[in-house]
Amino acid sequence: MKLLRIGAPGQEKPAILDTAGKPRDLSSVVSDITGAALLPEGLAKIAAIDPETLPELDAGRIGPCVGQVGKFICIGLNYSDHAAETGAEVPKEPVIFMKATSAVCGPNDTVLIPRKSFKTDWEVELGVVIGKGGVYIDEADAMDHVAGYCVINDVSEREFQIERSGTWDKGKGCDTFGPIGPWLVTRDEIADPQDLALWLEVDGHRYQNGSTRTMVFGVQHLVSYVSQFMSLQPGDVISTGTPPGVGMSQNPQTYLKGGETIELGIEGLGLQRQTVGRA
Repeated sequence: MKLLRIGAPGQEKPAILDTAGKPRDLSSVVSDITGAALLPEGLAKIAAIDPETLPELDAGRIGPCVGQVGKFICIGLNYSDHAAETGAEVPKEPVIFMKATSAVCGPNDTVLIPRKSFKTDWEVELGVVIGKGGVYIDEADAMDHVAGYCVINDVSEREFQIERSGTWDKGKGCDTFGPIGPWLVTRDEIADPQDLALWLEVDGHRYQNGSTRTMVFGVQHLVSYVSQFMSLQPGDVISTGTPPGVGMSQNPQTYLKGGETIELGIEGLGLQRQTVGRA
């Protein structure tokens, strides 16, 4: 299933794509694409409905594909080729940091460069949406806790992240720095999350062109690993790292200035398209 949310910010309706790719209103089935709907029994309830019997929704703004995200967990330096381009060693264990949930926005919403920013960057990433919660999850059971996948742009301000002291969070959690969607694609539709092409372009120039095959730590390991340090709950999102081609690693370094168009996508998970503005 491809689940999405359509409407103005804070007023999104839950939806499902029918066989023709048209959004159908799920409001009579679930109140939103949030924690309870993402539990195995919630997804089974949605799957039992024939989308063709639901009313069509007018095309409009697509919101983040998960509402009320509880935790926005990110993994750093998780592609061997990205670590190489930054000159960093491949981590022995996953690097975990958090994005503020206030950064979450729709896949086609405007990305705002923060005030006093000169180094705003892009990162296409595979998002993993948690369905069944858990803590100390065995790796063998980890995929049972995944509701589905989505596209994420882990927008980053490199000066805030690297040069302003402390952890990475200051450069990761600015408003609009977490476009999610367009769809939450349920786990059954993705045969192998470790074999997906992903790409990103700025103003038509392709900067990132990678594959989840080069992830250092795969989805199954990450879900288990993260759960050793915090409980995972329905509606949590794990952003699993980016392939090479970020602006920081260009020669010369290339950052967003405002007015650009960013387009990105992951095989089977849809496309995002953002214009860049300034806060």
